[in-house]
Amino acid sequence: MDTYMDTRDSLIVTSEDRSRTLRGGLPRLVPSVTIPLLAALAGGAASGAGAEAQQRSAPPGFGDAPVLLSTAVTVALDRNRDVLDAEYQVALAGEQVAEAWSSVYPSLDLSSSFTRNVAPQVSFLPAQIFNPNANEGDFIPVQFGADNIWNLSINAEQKLFDPRVFVGVGAAAGFERVQREALRARTQQAVTRVRLAFYDLLLGQEEVRLTENSLKRVRQSLDETRAMQEAGLSPVYDVLRLEVELANLEPNLRRARNRMRSARRELAVELALDPESRFEVAGSLAQIDLESLDANTPANRNILAFNGVPEVDEAEVAAFVRSSAAGRSDIRQLEMTRDLRHSELRIEQVEYLPKVFAFGSYGLAAQQNGTPDFFGSQAQRGSSKQVGLRVTIPIFSGFGRDARIDQKQAALRQAETQTRVAAARAEVQLRNLVDEAHEAHARTIGQRLAVAQAQRGFEIASAQYREGLGSQLELTDAEVALRQSEFNYAQAVYDYLAARARLDEAAGRVPLVDVDPQVGGAEGAPRR
Repeated sequence: MDTYMDTRDSLIVTSEDRSRTLRGGLPRLVPSVTIPLLAALAGGAASGAGAEAQQRSAPPGFGDAPVLLSTAVTVALDRNRDVLDAEYQVALAGEQVAEAWSSVYPSLDLSSSFTRNVAPQVSFLPAQIFNPNANEGDFIPVQFGADNIWNLSINAEQKLFDPRVFVGVGAAAGFERVQREALRARTQQAVTRVRLAFYDLLLGQEEVRLTENSLKRVRQSLDETRAMQEAGLSPVYDVLRLEVELANLEPNLRRARNRMRSARRELAVELALDPESRFEVAGSLAQIDLESLDANTPANRNILAFNGVPEVDEAEVAAFVRSSAAGRSDIRQLEMTRDLRHSELRIEQVEYLPKVFAFGSYGLAAQQNGTPDFFGSQAQRGSSKQVGLRVTIPIFSGFGRDARIDQKQAALRQAETQTRVAAARAEVQLRNLVDEAHEAHARTIGQRLAVAQAQRGFEIASAQYREGLGSQLELTDAEVALRQSEFNYAQAVYDYLAARARLDEAAGRVPLVDVDPQVGGAEGAPRR
């Protein structure tokens, strides 16, 4: 039994390290200095380019030998950009939860000021206020305020009852759960894409190998036919026919190699590698035996072991569909979104309730003349203190609140409908994928027998042709039948593996994300 490594912890650590690098990798810029600014910008650009180059470079030792499927998926989980983007979304949602909780805590503000009256304000008062014998219409200038004015205030407020705040905290936590489930979904999708790209490359390698073998057989037959033609035992037409078949096969080989390179580029993109990276994947579709795990090579056992859903018998399909619906990430996201819409509705409904706040303030003021003295002496300053409660009761807001409640109710009903529709479609998808897997599995059994018969037929046709008992047309037909049957078997195995990969995602049991990659799909600790 192959041993697999759980990479969940290393993935999280790597993502956190990347986050710290992105937060702290840019140099601090000083706007007042032009040359250091340009240098810093150039350094930041070079650093970003270096990080991108490092991201696209292969891990140490990767590609030195054919890459196992489990290794490719492990590398993808550690480097895939789509998974990294989803992790940033989860971090963003977590900070939004912290922001929502900030509304629960008290607010405390401190403000202080100092004013220097260069020319204090002067007002004119009637002179009779100070001297009853003064003439009417006489005024005396009076200065108000001191040279130095000091003020300090501390204000505190605490929400005692604000339903919107507490419901909002729950809604923010619900949004974070949605983002975490979205991370799980995108990780499942990344693993499934890597598996399908891996199988595509395997099929491409198999097509190249089979075409090369066919070319080798045709060239060998052509050499034998030429020798027989020179000996007068074979007509020139047989040589011409084989030369035409050889000329038709050589472009097929070029097309097969192009398809293989295209599949390799697709897999390289999923692994965050340079698209022109050179590597091969381990395994051979033509040699996979679906009936006996022990009859396979270690690389093929690694492929067959990388399944999350066990084999589903025809009689167990209904029970499997019912049990798998709860694990589907899309349905779980819709259910969480429905709960989130309900929380949003509650936020609008509690706007009818009153809000209660406790507040308090402390003030300190001082005035003094002459040279500034911090808040002056005891005789030159005074203080004030207030505490109290404030109640706010909404009475009328122009029917806007009622309209928002109706909107949230419609959004809730929409989310409920989407959940029911998704559940119905999920059941259909699961049943279709189970049928596809069963059909492909049955096809491999027939194609495996066809390969053995075609191989035997080609051997017989070759022997008869060499003995002069068979025609060159029979030999060509036998070679074409062998080539086609070998590729049909590889295609059947590919279809089976691809159906199993999509079935794992549809059932919410993807290896290295939800379950341990082992035969039978024994469940392990969830990776997300």
